Amino acid sequence: MSGQASGPLASVRVLDLTSVLMGPYATQIFADLGADVVKIESPEGDTTRRLPPVLAPGQGAMFLNINRGKRSVAIDLKTPAGRDIVLRLAATADVFIHSMRGAAIERLGLGYAALKAANPKIIYANLYGFGRGGPYADFPAYDDIVQGASGLASLQGRLTGGDPAYVASAVADKVAGLTGTYAVMAALFARERSGRGQEIEVPMFETMTAFVMAEHLCGAVTEPPSGPAEYARVTAPDRRPYRTRDGHIGLMIYNDKQWRSFFKLIGDPDWSRDPMFASMTSRTENIGTVLGRLGDVIVTRTTDEWMEAFRVAEIPAMPIFSTSDLLNDPHLAATGFWHRADSDLGPVRMPGIPTRFSDTPGAIGDIGPALGAHNHAVLAEIGFTPGEIEALEVSGVLRAAAG
Repeated sequence: MSGQASGPLASVRVLDLTSVLMGPYATQIFADLGADVVKIESPEGDTTRRLPPVLAPGQGAMFLNINRGKRSVAIDLKTPAGRDIVLRLAATADVFIHSMRGAAIERLGLGYAALKAANPKIIYANLYGFGRGGPYADFPAYDDIVQGASGLASLQGRLTGGDPAYVASAVADKVAGLTGTYAVMAALFARERSGRGQEIEVPMFETMTAFVMAEHLCGAVTEPPSGPAEYARVTAPDRRPYRTRDGHIGLMIYNDKQWRSFFKLIGDPDWSRDPMFASMTSRTENIGTVLGRLGDVIVTRTTDEWMEAFRVAEIPAMPIFSTSDLLNDPHLAATGFWHRADSDLGPVRMPGIPTRFSDTPGAIGDIGPALGAHNHAVLAEIGFTPGEIEALEVSGVLRAAAG
């Protein structure tokens, strides 16, 4: 079931000229929420098709998940005929999203002016590394590059007390993808009011800088700065999962009420009356010492003992789960989070849609499609005859689906 027929975006058609993770993650959300997402690929296909584990030729596991519910057309965009196909598709589309550098998309003749001429109401979204107005504009960018450039890797190093380090998730790609999703939806809403399309720019560097500096601007919020651009609580070396007697636990004793409950739980020791524990301000000013003292206490009981006590005391805490643990987590099972379906590869499992709509729920479509699987269906919808489509495949403008 690719090209969804239900959900809050059921009437929206998206042309998806993105690859790897940032753009496909954004358009996955559109597909989950009901949009008809047409994935435009080169004859070689999205590179994630070949990322291990590859379950079948052209069907890497990441590709299957983040391109679920989409339809694939494989077009050689360097040919005039390939460009014309995209412009004809654009005339029927609501949204065009690409993740190429600005100069590259213009060389293909598929910049905003060309798409706007084909469809004045189209929402045209640029998702790329750096904003067009600065000296980094034409630099290539991937998640690691932007984690480093945005200050995130440096902050991770501060947390670990060592060299800069990357977060163990492609967080820059996904935050930029989410930002692209909400920006396009906002533009669609504006078009409902004004009737006008528009161009959107979502640069990873600026997006992640805003994301990081939401809490880390701190003392630099004033000119001149009154202190460092760093939120000391989250970079304190003692901010980490706490070791228990038999494992680890995630614990966040945050407000005054929670600290009072914690002290009562451990018998109100003499050190609990130290002025540094008296308020959020004093705890933050002495965060290293506060967290270190907390760690000395948590190691004295087992994870289960602490979890039972914290649930009674209403103190936020959870055991530390691995990604494998999540596959059988009882809460995720109870909420129906994991989506299971049959496919040509056998049974598959994918993360579910985390948002819930009472009236227009989304749905997860088929796993990521074979390269060019929907050439005929998509092009027929814009007036191509079967003979014309076959001729385009023979000439190499379209890549025919294998088999």
